[in-house]
Amino acid sequence: MMAGLHTQATGMKTALITGGSRGIGAACARALAKDAYNVIIGCNSSLKEAERAAEACGGTVCEFDVADSGAVDRAIGAAGRIDLLVCCAGAASYGLFTDVTDELWRHVFDVNFGGVVNCCRAAIPGMVREKRGRIITFSSVWGITGASCEAIYAASKAAVIGLTKSLAKELAPSGILVNCVAPGVIETDMLGALSMDEKDALRRETPLGRLGTPEDVAEVVRFLASDSASFITGQVISPNGGFVV
Repeated sequence: MMAGLHTQATGMKTALITGGSRGIGAACARALAKDAYNVIIGCNSSLKEAERAAEACGGTVCEFDVADSGAVDRAIGAAGRIDLLVCCAGAASYGLFTDVTDELWRHVFDVNFGGVVNCCRAAIPGMVREKRGRIITFSSVWGITGASCEAIYAASKAAVIGLTKSLAKELAPSGILVNCVAPGVIETDMLGALSMDEKDALRRETPLGRLGTPEDVAEVVRFLASDSASFITGQVISPNGGFVV
């Protein structure tokens, strides 16, 4: 389902943000809109929230499942030229590794890794034709370090890092920059499964003494999308307050 994708204005860059309906994705949409991006917010099941996020940044909404390659192809085809792809859609998983079902690990990988693969495959040909473009993927601090009771989630995010580094090398001759943002503990819906005591413990473990905000992460994305980052590719930047150094 598409919701009013508008024609790209002359000289205006277009950013497609998957998982842009709330949290980090919505903050990225607001940040990029400040830099005059035409923002398209990709969402799957959160259409109402996506519409509110689009209204807040003057963007539009495109409803599709990143795990469905056909749906991704149709969505990106309808969007037209994509100058910046931000792969923010994600699925969480908590629990003992021995309790993970086939269905759960496939779902987590289909969204967290497969979703990035699908979006990149659909967007890259247009970027190669233009000989320019930016791709920003999302991993996690756990994709860097691993995490007890989040093995499948951490593994899917580690896969994103490997893909990012490989695409950066492959696409650099075409003038396309590919980087990864790996946030630490950020105050979003993904922390909903944690108790207040668990959140307080994470705050105490963070040298800056607080959890991150979606805006903290969005400013990193905004930088990577800017001309100031024109010589940066294949990097993993982790806004985590010193949680991992």
